[in-house]
Amino acid sequence: MNLTDPKTIKKVLENHSIFLSKKLGQNFLINEKSLEKIIENASLSKNDTVVEIGSGIGSLTIPLSRKVKKLITVEKDNKLIPLLEKNINKKNNITVINDDILDLNFFDKNNLAKPPFFKKKTNYKIIANIPYYITSPIIRKFLEKEHPPKFLLLMIQKEVAQRICSSPPNMSLLSVSVQFFAKPQILFDVSKSSFFPRPKVDSSVIKIIPFKESYSSVFCDCFFDVVRKGFSHPRKQIGKNLSLLDKESRKRIQLKKSEIIKKIKESNIDPKRRAETLSVKEWVILTKKLCLKK
Repeated sequence: MNLTDPKTIKKVLENHSIFLSKKLGQNFLINEKSLEKIIENASLSKNDTVVEIGSGIGSLTIPLSRKVKKLITVEKDNKLIPLLEKNINKKNNITVINDDILDLNFFDKNNLAKPPFFKKKTNYKIIANIPYYITSPIIRKFLEKEHPPKFLLLMIQKEVAQRICSSPPNMSLLSVSVQFFAKPQILFDVSKSSFFPRPKVDSSVIKIIPFKESYSSVFCDCFFDVVRKGFSHPRKQIGKNLSLLDKESRKRIQLKKSEIIKKIKESNIDPKRRAETLSVKEWVILTKKLCLKK
């Protein structure tokens, strides 16, 4: 079966009474060159373990399985599972999981409701074609783990990819959140004409490589307290935003308004600046000033 031919896909879906969901962002990649470029940029080997998110009917799943030792493919839509399993023809190195990736447990053995994917610390790679609404949750789910993947190779909306990779003075909460944990890079763009059904916007394939060094969970909590409050009113100055910390944040940042302004200045940051102009490095310095007690 040609899984990159729109007519074939449409006929197969009709025969199985499957209607694609816009809510789930079900747009299948049908451009063979783009599929080849994704696999090429993943630098796969026969020793690799890959987690694919949003397998659909298997257009990327099948060529991925030929390159790796183990492929865990996750598909939320239970209606697609029989068709997916039929297309992959019970390949021995593919494990199909019918679940929401955000609900799955990878390493926590204490979560009996969702047993872990891996019995031990496994080196793995993430490859996914994901809709806008779960882009940020998926990235944070894997980057904030003690054992993150070697990298995430994601096909996402072009605009979102550009936001993730932005730099001052065009930073956003999303770009800071990703760049705090990893280095993102846009590899190539994919036209909306390369999908079935055709979406309204173009996409980009982005590679996110986690940093080897990480911060403690306590520092991460403080960091995101500061950053979220800093971006709470994007058009306001960071001095004013950070002076309005909520009760939960006050547990970690026990400073008065005047003290907060003083700490911002001590970080060599003008309190009149807006959050979008600060680099990740400046946010880290500011967090240390506001949260760490000497």
